[in-house]
Amino acid sequence: MKIFSYLNFDGKAEEAMKFYQSILGGEFPMGFMYMGDMPDGPPMSDEDKKRVMHVTLQLDDGLVLMGSDTFPGFGPPLQKGNQTHLYLDLPSKEAVDDAFGKLAEGGSIEMPLEETFWGSYFGNLTDKYGICWMLNYDLKKEEA
Repeated sequence: MKIFSYLNFDGKAEEAMKFYQSILGGEFPMGFMYMGDMPDGPPMSDEDKKRVMHVTLQLDDGLVLMGSDTFPGFGPPLQKGNQTHLYLDLPSKEAVDDAFGKLAEGGSIEMPLEETFWGSYFGNLTDKYGICWMLNYDLKKEEA
C-alpha cells in the first residue's frame, strides 16, 4: 500500500505545481493531464478545458506530490479544509472495495468506485471526520 498527498486547486494547479517543483526539484513523469483531454467528457468552456485533471510531481527522494484543479459543478466547492486529500494506492480491487466501504460509513461519497478511462479502479469520499480520501487500484497491474 502507498499513501500520497493530493492537492486541489481552483484553476491554479499548473502554476502551483511548477512553483513547488522550482523549490523541491523533481519531475512530472506523465506531464500534465487537462480536463479537455477527457474522452467523452462533459461539455465545458475553453477555460475549463485548460484546468489540470491530474499531475504527479515525482521528487528526487522518492516522495510524490499529486494535484489537480477542481471542476466547476462537480463535487463540493474548494474551500479551506478540502483542498488536500489522502490518496491510497491499494494492491487489489477487493482492498479498495473494503477500505472504501469502511471509510464511507457515516461519510459522503463524491465519486463512486468505477473503472476509469485512465486505467484505474478509483473513487473518492469524505469520511465521517471530514477527511477527504481518494482510493485507487491500478488496473494495469492485472495486465502485467
